[in-house]
Amino acid sequence: MKLMKILGFVVLVAIFGMGTATAADTVKIGLMTPLTGIGAPDGASVHHSVELAVERVNKAGGLLGKKVELVVYDDRLDTKEAVALARKLIEKDRIVGYVGGSYSMPTRASAPIFQEAEIPFVAAYAVHPDITKAGDYCFRNGFLGKVEGKSTGYVAVEMLKAKKIALMTTDNDFGREMAAGFRDYIKKQGKGSKIVFEQTYPFKEKDYKPYLSKIKKTGADLLVVSGYYFHTAPILKQAREMGIDTQVLGEEGADSPKTIEIAGKAAEGFIMVTNLNRDDPRPEVQEFLKEYEKRYKKMPDMVGASAYDAFMIICEAIKQSGSLKGPAIRDTIAATKDYNALTGMIKRFTDIGEVVKEVQVQIVKDGRFRYYGVVTDPDLITP
Repeated sequence: MKLMKILGFVVLVAIFGMGTATAADTVKIGLMTPLTGIGAPDGASVHHSVELAVERVNKAGGLLGKKVELVVYDDRLDTKEAVALARKLIEKDRIVGYVGGSYSMPTRASAPIFQEAEIPFVAAYAVHPDITKAGDYCFRNGFLGKVEGKSTGYVAVEMLKAKKIALMTTDNDFGREMAAGFRDYIKKQGKGSKIVFEQTYPFKEKDYKPYLSKIKKTGADLLVVSGYYFHTAPILKQAREMGIDTQVLGEEGADSPKTIEIAGKAAEGFIMVTNLNRDDPRPEVQEFLKEYEKRYKKMPDMVGASAYDAFMIICEAIKQSGSLKGPAIRDTIAATKDYNALTGMIKRFTDIGEVVKEVQVQIVKDGRFRYYGVVTDPDLITP
């Protein structure tokens, strides 16, 4: 009889696993980000920043008496990989919330999967509108592409007083969404400003001189670049090598220390619309910036700070709701008001899960990003 009981226990362990009790002692939150390939610098920033957030939460006692466990996967900027990993996070890892720490294409592909599983999902910085359209469990802490594009238009017209504008756009979701918002602003509120040259360039482009030669002939007084740091930095460098001293205005894809590293002196004076103000005087912002640079020996950036915020939004919702159930966490995120995030005061989320907060404008001075201005117009920052 005793032997039968022992055998029965062994069978139960085999079926249910000894790790169940241990797993129940942690709160698992998922993260996907590109840790290899062309997006690896952004992925490293996301991963490191969220690690700091996990430490902060666990030092404060964790969530509902449990430690937070971060489950991280490399999506390699691949949509198929993102879909497979999303299912793994849900079915194998049993996460209760998910931070979208990747670009628009992998994030768009995985959003419906988290929606179907009722896993609250906060996209850190991906810009495509389809992400939140996946359903009511999907939120965006970063800016919708057209919001940032319109804000870039505002900076061009109201802050830089540009009249003749050249627009260069990378041929992907990010570039197209940003450019669409920019064109819309110039068309409706341009005050006589005109786009005198427009060029869409391949995502893997490296030689921009043929485009820049054409821009030089237009006499444009502003060059707007919609692309990532591996686009914007070479454009800055090649433009200066060609004797083009036109002001360059970029967007959050260029918000990386790699822009300054690659462009060197050509980055001086570069202005961008983004999601992080390095001169924000709030203590929590300055502590994050200093701790990140001290620990990782490089300047923090927008993607990292945005992912930190996305993680903390989920954690705050768990604490406030007192629950690890998807519907309760989702409802609490949706009800967020005046949340004090690294990337600015989050006024609220719209009915479709889009963030409402001010848009930051930064300029490169002495090899670092600094405050240049802020876009506060409700008509521009509200999706």
